[in-house]
Amino acid sequence: MVLVVGGAGYVGSMLVRELLNKGYAVRIFDKFYYGVRGIKDIEDRLEVIHGDMRNIDPSILKGVNAVVNVGGLSNDPTAEYNPRANYEMNVVATKNLARVSKERGIKRFVFASSCSIYDLGFRGEDVVQDEETKVSPKAVYSRSKYDAEKVLLEMAGDDFCPVILRKGTIFGFSYRMRYDLVVNTFVKDALTKRKITIFRGGEMWRPLVDISDTVRAYLVCLEASEDKVKSQIFNVSYDNYRISELAYRVREALEDIGIKIEIEVDYAPLNVRSYRVSTKKIESALGFHATSSVENSVKNMVRMINKCNYTDFLNPRYYNIQWMTLLEVVEKILKISGSIF
Repeated sequence: MVLVVGGAGYVGSMLVRELLNKGYAVRIFDKFYYGVRGIKDIEDRLEVIHGDMRNIDPSILKGVNAVVNVGGLSNDPTAEYNPRANYEMNVVATKNLARVSKERGIKRFVFASSCSIYDLGFRGEDVVQDEETKVSPKAVYSRSKYDAEKVLLEMAGDDFCPVILRKGTIFGFSYRMRYDLVVNTFVKDALTKRKITIFRGGEMWRPLVDISDTVRAYLVCLEASEDKVKSQIFNVSYDNYRISELAYRVREALEDIGIKIEIEVDYAPLNVRSYRVSTKKIESALGFHATSSVENSVKNMVRMINKCNYTDFLNPRYYNIQWMTLLEVVEKILKISGSIF
């Protein structure tokens, strides 16, 4: 049995599908901020527990052999909107979950971290960074991920095997779709406006990885021998791209399927992230190579968006910060009004 915390989310909803396809029994623990759409078609094949990861009942770990934590706030805007909740979910809840897992004799614990930890800023030194690079993240989100990493590594021992995946910016179709990730945003803008806008000239660097490769990386870390993964940090990325190159690759992929778009370049100064990473460690240690290109992912994304009717592009549930702020407003209203009907 694998417990996936955040199993109804953007990555989680795709990860649990692959786990089921591999024959694993899967239990998910999720607050369902974004509803159950991401797992609706497979809900009867899962054990689903609704709850807040900040309040972990040890009973949810009964019969569990491994834990994958992809829960918590998952980008800079939501982390900065409520830094306290971000810290509670990304650090405190991770620590508590790991502690209870360890007490229950669950050794394998795979944690979703982020390559944003390496952010050097637009004016920073342009270098390729690896897992041994000294980092000092400043942003609320990346700092919380780094703090959680340190907590997990301190807990490692003969009875606990934490594995940390620092993932590049993810792209690709998910049944809990997001249009607030750079490639996905480009595709959404192309389909709705027939135009892609590149900010600050698109000169910043970013490591990118398709969601299908991300899911495979989690499976590899679950199944690898302990000596290869215990207390290890692995970068996960397909390649490093300047945002400008990324936009042109998206345009080329869309043109291949008959969608013509323009690229608009905005040179206004913005405070943007920029960083490049190496993936040599995961390639040599685990034989893992990301294989899904931006172009192929974009074509698949368009096909699945249309097939699944995820074309209500303005719906706030596709944008983490918009949805969270909307939920907060609704919560305040319901405290006053009570049930709607």
